[in-house]
Amino acid sequence: MKTLVKILLLVALAVYLVFAFADFSRHGDNTVCSSVNYTIADSLHAGFITTEEADRLLRASGLYPVGRTLDQVDALAIEQALRRNSYIDSVSCYKSPNGVVNVLIEQRLPLLRVLADDGDDYYMDQKGNLMRPQGYVADLIVATGHIDRKYARSQLLKLGRFLHSDPFWNAQIEQIHVQPNHHLRLVPRVGGHTIEFGTTDSISQKFRNLYTFYEKVLPQVGWNKYTEISVEHVTQIVGKKGKS
Repeated sequence: MKTLVKILLLVALAVYLVFAFADFSRHGDNTVCSSVNYTIADSLHAGFITTEEADRLLRASGLYPVGRTLDQVDALAIEQALRRNSYIDSVSCYKSPNGVVNVLIEQRLPLLRVLADDGDDYYMDQKGNLMRPQGYVADLIVATGHIDRKYARSQLLKLGRFLHSDPFWNAQIEQIHVQPNHHLRLVPRVGGHTIEFGTTDSISQKFRNLYTFYEKVLPQVGWNKYTEISVEHVTQIVGKKGKS
């Protein structure tokens, strides 16, 4: 009996939606747009795209819908205009019968900030998309040194994804420096040492070895005992002591 009731309710809802959209098709096009409702995914985690910025982009492109009838509002053009911003990953725009234009935005979340020796300066997201800073500020791991864009996408991206996925290392590592031979030197937030990491091979194993060193050795000798810790070779960890 309950199943029959559910089916009847679903049928009734489907019929209502058909009639509602049919009525919107007949009369909705003449409705004047009264407002734009923006929904920005992950807005609590990153503020690279705000409702104010989306509003500005639509006004600058001549597509701001408020005051226009809905038949004058081009949802596809709005989506295309917003997607030109490098911090926007995807956009969905649709019109409601009550005169509201809804814009759903998924923003790209930067993974790393790259400041290369040749002056190249950009953010990179999880997919390897590059974004110009454009005045935005984010508290991210910074990669410096001998970096071209091919290397950033093929090697730094792997390391950045690993660090982002691990809360401890994402908080501990603040800088990745790429040397001319593409070996990596990591700068941690805590401790008076740098980490000689070698290449991006065996990332997980190297960090497991380093964590063991952090857990077993440094509490005994002190976090400032070593000026350099090398995990370049996965079979050993080498600590270089500072001058006494």
